[in-house]
Amino acid sequence: MSTDMEAATKRRLAFQKTYSQEMGGWRHRSLIDDAKFETVANQEFEKRERSISHGEIPENDDVIAQNGGHPASALPEGQVIVSYVIRLKEGLGSASRILRHFENTKTTILHIESRQTRTKNRQFEIFLECQGSKDSVSSISNVLHQNPLIQEMAVVGEKEASKKEVWFPSHISDLDRCTHLITKFEPDLDYNHPGFSDKTYRQRRKIISDIAFDFKQGQPIPRIEYTQSEIKTWGHVYRQLKNLHSTHVCWEYLYNFELLEKEGIYSPDNIPQLEDVSAFLRRKTGFSLRPVAGLLSARDFLASLAFRVFQCTQYIRHGDKPEISPEPDCIHELLGHVPMLADPTFAQFSQELGLASLGASDEDIEKFATLYWFTVEFGLCKQGGQLKAYGAGTLSSYAELKHSLSEAPQRLPFDPDTTAVQEYKDDDLQPIYFVVESFEEMMDKMRQYSLRIRRPYEVHFDPYTQSVQILNSKDMLHQQTRALRTELDNLQRAIDRIQCLTMAA
Repeated sequence: MSTDMEAATKRRLAFQKTYSQEMGGWRHRSLIDDAKFETVANQEFEKRERSISHGEIPENDDVIAQNGGHPASALPEGQVIVSYVIRLKEGLGSASRILRHFENTKTTILHIESRQTRTKNRQFEIFLECQGSKDSVSSISNVLHQNPLIQEMAVVGEKEASKKEVWFPSHISDLDRCTHLITKFEPDLDYNHPGFSDKTYRQRRKIISDIAFDFKQGQPIPRIEYTQSEIKTWGHVYRQLKNLHSTHVCWEYLYNFELLEKEGIYSPDNIPQLEDVSAFLRRKTGFSLRPVAGLLSARDFLASLAFRVFQCTQYIRHGDKPEISPEPDCIHELLGHVPMLADPTFAQFSQELGLASLGASDEDIEKFATLYWFTVEFGLCKQGGQLKAYGAGTLSSYAELKHSLSEAPQRLPFDPDTTAVQEYKDDDLQPIYFVVESFEEMMDKMRQYSLRIRRPYEVHFDPYTQSVQILNSKDMLHQQTRALRTELDNLQRAIDRIQCLTMAA
């Protein structure tokens, strides 16, 4: 192979070694996307090679070519997209520390790639495309310029975004497009993760995540053959949590957890398969599960609830830190969320939250997600004169469950307007919990808050077609009115019969 061909091959391989980021977090590109990505990457690479050969880009210029990213027209008004090339003083391990600055300034990373330079010392450089307000982008630029881990930094592109109507799924099959991941705490990338130095665990996580990436709506959920180590971690957490059930958790959760055990779906000796749990939920409340590779963006997660679909991970937290997990895993989903989703009242409430989120602005979604965090994930309520946990993040972590009812945290009365702007921690035990007088009070307050979310239309879920309809025409409104009138007539006949039976008795 000639020297020129060797150089081109190395550049191609470096270009294809990429990471992709959507909606605020970053994750390694799935193998399932490799074929599609390779086609696009090769096209972009060929463009760059032609530019090099024509002298438009010097061969030793280490600026990384762009691949993908969101068009400006798809982003909210007032936002800008800026692209950087950053050369690191140290290896790629320092990249995670640099990327934390973007989270702190509320700047969204849209795309990131890494490669080695062709210099003698073989340094690493990163191409990074981010989105944010003008102020947040200016702030991150200043922070990066002062970062001691960065040797050089250059701005290689900037564009302003224009206003565009927010896309949302209109049919349950559209959930195949709701897969934007936020990965703040990834074993491949964060050295604080208990699985960071465990190669076997990281490989296992990747295999299970790739199964989720390949899933399409309507398919049976693939079954995972869990290892003895994973079952041991599940069993340990299961038993620790169950010891706290009688004193720490709400009645609705207890009832459905015991029902799951009676039906043989839950036990400490076996990790349930999502397909079996999904069938149970469909019988109870019409909810179903869908496998997901990690933490979804708030918009995609809430949109799924509109279709009575709960996106659920299948991997298990690392066995070295079983007492708490700042990222979702199937212990969190199955032992935290599922028993509550089996409650008909809570299931209806969850779907209402999902429907209210469709078409909402980014600002409203952020507030909605914060409310969800302090209620459905970490909420406390009063039952029988005692504090009880109903939030899935608390119900699935025995360290969090003990902590939540101890004297250590601060507890405040739940008020949606106050709670929606409260900062929260997602990497340790919660310092603040919000308390409601009853479970029903929380749902009523959240419903009232959701009615104030502004959007140019109202929506309706049609359970027969599993689709969301925009109520924007007289014909559509008349159709819904007729359906409601039929339901009300049925209810009135039922009330009349009950009254007749009561009088006869």
